[in-house]
Amino acid sequence: MPSIQFRPIAALLTSLFSLNAYADSLLNPWAGVYGQVGIIGYASYIPKSASGTTSVGNFTFSNTATANHANGLVANIGGGYNFGVSENYILGIGAALYPGHSKTVSSTSVTNLPSGAVVSHGTYNVSNIFSFSLLPGYVIDKTHLVYAKIGYTGSTLNANSPGNYPQQTTHVNGTVYGLGYKQLITESIYFFGEGNFAVNREKAVSVVTDSGATVKSTANATGYDFILGVGYRF
Repeated sequence: MPSIQFRPIAALLTSLFSLNAYADSLLNPWAGVYGQVGIIGYASYIPKSASGTTSVGNFTFSNTATANHANGLVANIGGGYNFGVSENYILGIGAALYPGHSKTVSSTSVTNLPSGAVVSHGTYNVSNIFSFSLLPGYVIDKTHLVYAKIGYTGSTLNANSPGNYPQQTTHVNGTVYGLGYKQLITESIYFFGEGNFAVNREKAVSVVTDSGATVKSTANATGYDFILGVGYRF
């Protein structure tokens, strides 16, 4: 008997939730769950030059590290939920992942010894970039949306210098800012274009070379990307 009594209540609650979702979609057509794929884009990771120290036994010398920009094509996957604040505004929460890694490019470290500068060459790439963001947006009309982005971003740096030190992996994080545009192609499928700019927090790194020297420096960089893709509004 209790189950029979609760069934009408459960049915009523389900109906109310459905009506609320329907009303929300009428109020703001961009509200709700979405998933998307960035099909093609261009990104650049821009390391900043850094000063540090190289310690050999009881002696410590200054060093300088520089690296080329890691530029190249990218793609990503993402998704989230848009809350309909009003007829013309949304507040979204979203996540994105750029799988794989960037192009591998060169890096250089110069240690200043009393006898002169010693130059070491290496390479690095950036992998598994991700972000979690807030996305306030303005609904131009039922088929067009513009939005901004601010959030947390992280990535992995993979550095290598054969003959100097083994491969090193460093996790870095920072803040991402962005602007984007979405336009419905069908009732549920949309096209989007987005630009992002990220600022990493400076992070101390330490490497022990093959010869036993300890090299201390910092990882610090900015980056940007532009990407085009398609999404699905559920």
